[in-house]
Amino acid sequence: MSTEPTRLQRSVTTGGAEVATLTLAAPPLNLFDQAMFDALAADIAELTARPPRALLIRADGKVVSGGVDVHSFDGLTADQGAQLWQDLFDRISHPIEALPCPVVFAAHALTLTAAFEIALACDLILAAPKAKFGLVEIVVGLTPSMGGPQRLAERAGSGRARELVMTGDLYDAATMREWGVVNQIHDDVESAAVALTHRLAEGPTRAHAATKRIVEAWRSGGVGHADSVTPGVSGELFDTEDLPRAVRSFLEAGPGKATYSGR
Repeated sequence: MSTEPTRLQRSVTTGGAEVATLTLAAPPLNLFDQAMFDALAADIAELTARPPRALLIRADGKVVSGGVDVHSFDGLTADQGAQLWQDLFDRISHPIEALPCPVVFAAHALTLTAAFEIALACDLILAAPKAKFGLVEIVVGLTPSMGGPQRLAERAGSGRARELVMTGDLYDAATMREWGVVNQIHDDVESAAVALTHRLAEGPTRAHAATKRIVEAWRSGGVGHADSVTPGVSGELFDTEDLPRAVRSFLEAGPGKATYSGR
């Protein structure tokens, strides 16, 4: 039996699209210690080098994660703390966001600190009704520093981000759905997440990547910046295999009949 804290698997959908599943595999708590961070970073580096057409991030065990192993913070200097967070942005948060494919996060239960911040770096978050979310770093005198506050503010608004972080309270899936943080709630979140990941993988992968680039331009520079990059980003799609083939399919057979290669 593997003792690695993460597990990366690749498979193929019925439509022939490659999907990847990245699992936090250190139950019962899936704590983020150095071994977990390193394993996760290695998996993400492999995905970056050879992207699938969609990625699902999930967890084994009764909880998604109980958070970060506090030993990771013991005795750090200010410079070492800053370097820790920079490394996690460089190796985990930013590469997840930069993957040229849809990324789905499945939260089946309690999802704390680093795991929640990773979820916020994904494109879509699905949750079970019983899932709870929290950025509880205040219990050790810290603020979430893998991008959680700002990504939460982007999805839910700055007032709600401050509330969630400053109180350190836990919030249920229904509240997170109301706030726009969670996209969907499903009783069987595992099956729903797999189905959605497969559906996205079989879609126009290059167009999904273009959508991510346009949204990223908005995130970094507003509507004007997104408008300025859209013609080039979207124009490139006319050089793909999928767009002209889908256009011909639409004209000849009507909408919804096209299949996509991801090229």
